[in-house]
Formats: sequence, structure tokens, C-alpha cells
Amino acid sequence: MRNIVVAMSGGVDSSVAAALLKEQGHRVIGVTLRLLRQEGGFGCCGSTRDTDDARTVCARLGIPHYVLDFSDVFRERIMDPFEKSYLAGETPNPCIACNRYVKFSALLEKAVALGADAVATGHYARVVREETDRGPRYQLYRSVDRRKDQSYVLHHLGQKELSKIIFPVGEMAKPDVREAARRWGLPVADKRDSQEICFVPGADTAAYLAFRYRETGVEAPALGPGEIRDISGRLLGQHKGAAFYTRGQRHGLNLSVGKPMYVVDVDPATNTVVVGPDEETLSGRFSVKDVHWTLEAPFVEFDAEVKIRSRHEAAPCRVLVREDALDVELREPQRAVTPGQSAVFYDGDRVLGGGTISVFEKPNTARAVSF
Repeated sequence: MRNIVVAMSGGVDSSVAAALLKEQGHRVIGVTLRLLRQEGGFGCCGSTRDTDDARTVCARLGIPHYVLDFSDVFRERIMDPFEKSYLAGETPNPCIACNRYVKFSALLEKAVALGADAVATGHYARVVREETDRGPRYQLYRSVDRRKDQSYVLHHLGQKELSKIIFPVGEMAKPDVREAARRWGLPVADKRDSQEICFVPGADTAAYLAFRYRETGVEAPALGPGEIRDISGRLLGQHKGAAFYTRGQRHGLNLSVGKPMYVVDVDPATNTVVVGPDEETLSGRFSVKDVHWTLEAPFVEFDAEVKIRSRHEAAPCRVLVREDALDVELREPQRAVTPGQSAVFYDGDRVLGGGTISVFEKPNTARAVSF
């Protein structure tokens, strides 16, 4: 029997994770994280409704439930960097930062300090323990249900974290998770999955950023009107603020140029949005910073598959490992390689590691390469 803290979001996945662990005979404690300072919240993480759902599930399972306040670290490590990243012309993924700094750092450290053997969540991923001559090592794999796989947002996990993390639903398909919830009589069995950023009301990032900077009084030119130009520099129109646009975006440009146009680049320094036809969003090379490996860098240079967004199909690439960064060369140019997003590297279903995209190949230079 192990003492396991389960991060309970109030959704079906974490609820079934808790039920599975209890069924296996472990001593389970449900914990809901309060991430937003204001009461109620906007989305799935720490809102009143979701906290109530988690509490009800724990009561149904006969396990204790607690609410832990991590709003300070959430503001400092997730919300503030999210806002600054957009103003720098990047498109960040706050869920990755939340997993890295809150769930599998602050929560994991607190749980272990209080005597827990492990922390479990409802993520769709798998941790595999392997015995070696130097002791056990832990590998991160995609989930069995590839449509729900969340290994992309967990790529930063290293040996220290993976040795104390459990993903009980990683071996299950989503329909089977819902059926298990019905079998246990859990009231969240048919609850809809949340796809929104939990601190952005209505998934309207532009409105959120504008509100936040009005609230703080900080001047941010990239939140105001500016020019839309094509890749040759020709003026095509006006935009509402460069920070509101991301590479590959088509909607919201309001251009009449006789053909579809997409965001090719964003320059927050001049508050300019550069657009072009869809093929101009292709990039064949990019660089990655803030790199983390689940074990260690495989080689100085190696072949792998890389995902450049959570829903992106992994693409073959060659990776050159530098001292504090990576250079990535894609076998086929990919659309909308975007600074601020994560690049995650795979060997089949095994996660090697990843980092943050920092520099991408500019328009008119993307080409296929042969390895």
C-alpha cells in the first residue's frame, strides 16, 4: 500500500485515476489546487464548480479531499510569463508551464514533504520503469489512446519527477474511462472536457491581455493598432495589436487582397504583422532553448520525430545538440513553427525531451532536406 496524492481537477480523468488507485488498495488523498486568486475562476482549474465536483467524487469514493492554495506561484510562474511572452511576439503554452512549476514541482514537493509516496494525475501518458545495472530509470511514453495523448505537455519531466508520478488512465481509452466512472457511480462521468486556458475568460486571449495591461497601467505598444504588411513590405491594412496574432493565423486580419492571407511573422518592436500566402508559413529549420531531457541528450546529433504543437502530427527531423540549445532540421518544412510553443522529440512512442522554440526559418527559405 502506498500513500498517493491525486490532483483532482473535478473532471472525469482525475476522478477515475483516484478510483483506480483506491481499487488497487492504495491510501488515496484527493487534492484540488486553487490557482486563481479571485473566487470562482474562469475555467477548469480551481473554479468553484470544479472544486465542488472533486469534493463530491472524493466523498463518493470515501477518500479525504483538500484544497491547496497555489495562486501565488501560479501568478508568478504561469500568468505573468504568459502575458510577457505574448508581448514579445511569442505564443506560449501555459498548460506546460503549469505542469512544470505547479503540479509536478510545487505540489509534488509539498506532497512528498507531507509523507506521500507519489502524486497521480489524470493525464493521458505512461511512465515505464526499467531496471538497469545502475538502478531503475524511468521513461515517459505516449498514452494508449493516441487521440487523447498528453505526453507533449509533460516533456519537461526528468528522472526525479518520473520516479514519483503515476498516470493511472494512460493505459485506457477515453470511452473506457467514462464507462469506468459510470460503473463507480461518479457524477462527472459525462462531464465535458475543458479545452480552454483556465485563467482566460471565454478563451479570448486578446481581451484578457488588453484588460490585464489596462489594469496594471503598463504601456504595451503591441496591444495597440499597427500595420499589416506583406513579406515584400507592402502596406495592406491595419491590425488591432501585434500581440493578438500568431503565426499561421488567418482569422481577424480583415484583408481584401483577392486571396487568403496568413500571419507569417509578428514584430512586437515595430508592432507590425507580416502576412503572406499559406506556403509562406512553412519553415524547415528552427532553434530550441530551455531544453530538458527525460534521461539525457541521446547524442550530439540524432534523428527523431518532433511535435511543434500539441495537436501537431510528429514530423521526422534531425537534431543537433549545442551547449544550451538545439538546432532542428525538418525532413519536410512544417507550417507555423511558432516561437513560444514547445518542440517535443519522440523516438516512436517514447518521449526524449523538448524545449521552447526560439528562432524559426524565415519565409522564402523553407525547403525539404534529405538526411
